[in-house]
Amino acid sequence: MLQTTYIREHRDLILERYKKRNFDGEEIINQIIKLDDDRKSTQQALDAQLAEGNKLAKEIGQLFKEGKQQEAIAAKEQTKTLKESGVLLKEEQNKIAEELKGLLYQLPNVPNEIVPPGKSEDDNETIFEEGDIPVLHENAIPHWELAKKYNLIDFELGVKITGAGFPIYRGKGARLQRALINFFLDQATENGYEEVIPPLMVNEASAYGTGQLPDKEGQMYYMPEDNLYMIPTAEVPITNIYRDVILKENDFPIKNTGYTPCFRREAGSYGSDVRGLNRLHQFDKVEIIQIQHPDKSYETLDNMVEHVKGLLNKLELPYRVLKLCGGDLGFTAALTFDLEVYSTAQEKWLEVSSVSNFETFQANRLKCRYKDTGGKMQLVHTLNGSALALPRIMAALLENNQTEAGIKIPKALVAYTGFDIIN
Repeated sequence: MLQTTYIREHRDLILERYKKRNFDGEEIINQIIKLDDDRKSTQQALDAQLAEGNKLAKEIGQLFKEGKQQEAIAAKEQTKTLKESGVLLKEEQNKIAEELKGLLYQLPNVPNEIVPPGKSEDDNETIFEEGDIPVLHENAIPHWELAKKYNLIDFELGVKITGAGFPIYRGKGARLQRALINFFLDQATENGYEEVIPPLMVNEASAYGTGQLPDKEGQMYYMPEDNLYMIPTAEVPITNIYRDVILKENDFPIKNTGYTPCFRREAGSYGSDVRGLNRLHQFDKVEIIQIQHPDKSYETLDNMVEHVKGLLNKLELPYRVLKLCGGDLGFTAALTFDLEVYSTAQEKWLEVSSVSNFETFQANRLKCRYKDTGGKMQLVHTLNGSALALPRIMAALLENNQTEAGIKIPKALVAYTGFDIIN
């Protein structure tokens, strides 16, 4: 959420940057500035009434001492009128504050200056590629057929038990999934991230804190009786560890990692891209999160991207890094890099990670601040990335490593799986 002071001071810059998102925020911003003016006017009126009330209170005591009963009673009546007026002003102030907050929630984050303009994923910029696309044997098949052939993943049984998008991993498929989770966690902890195991459900305040509400309400599974949401990513509970927290400058950087199942309704997702593991309602992911000093957050973003690149290199998967254009940028992000692996059997790129800097957007909602060297409160910067999301990694590993003899396991995973081939 943007700060009203920032909106006032950078109105023209914000509107110019919003063009990258193809978002016209001028009307909302003008309303915000007007409401903020109304809020300030109301506060000034309240302050004036409070000062007048305090002045009258002193005068009433003095008037009674001087025996001026009628004047004292009149002053008391005036005080009563001021209090009644103050209640009305306070109600008006609360109404303005709620309306102002509602408008602020409608504004997306301001894109960083290096975000390219564009309308969709077709306008994203490829900034890095690594690895050779393997040449498969003539009988190569996609991962959903490989999963069935080697009894690794049962999609039909998942439909029977729950529904589409809830697969069951079996045998070596389950072991490979667990191996990937442990490998990703170990790599993160070796890079200084503290592992946490967070709740899989969050309350409304947490969902607002990281920006899932009100923007992505329809994409989350909701339990109305408890007013709780199933997490769409570990980013939500882990980042909310720092909600309403005041940090010191020497606390930076704060680095957390966590494995969780993730739950997404993916409403309206249809088509060939949802086949097999390509798009699920429940999937596993290891997340990395950093709380950082504003001066160092973009250096940190680059380091987080390098961390994910290192994972893909060790998995021996061909991949590319994309800088997202404004039209494909998430609501809360200022800058995002996507990492995609190439699925040879499907002949397509599959997104496996998004690494984002949210600058102060989440921190303002979370009220996560730090005291600078001068003792002044400042908002932190928050960052997060997938390191990594498992379904499409699993799909690419199965497809790209298939041979006539079976599916080869990358060397980095053999110590975790206990086997080097699936046959």
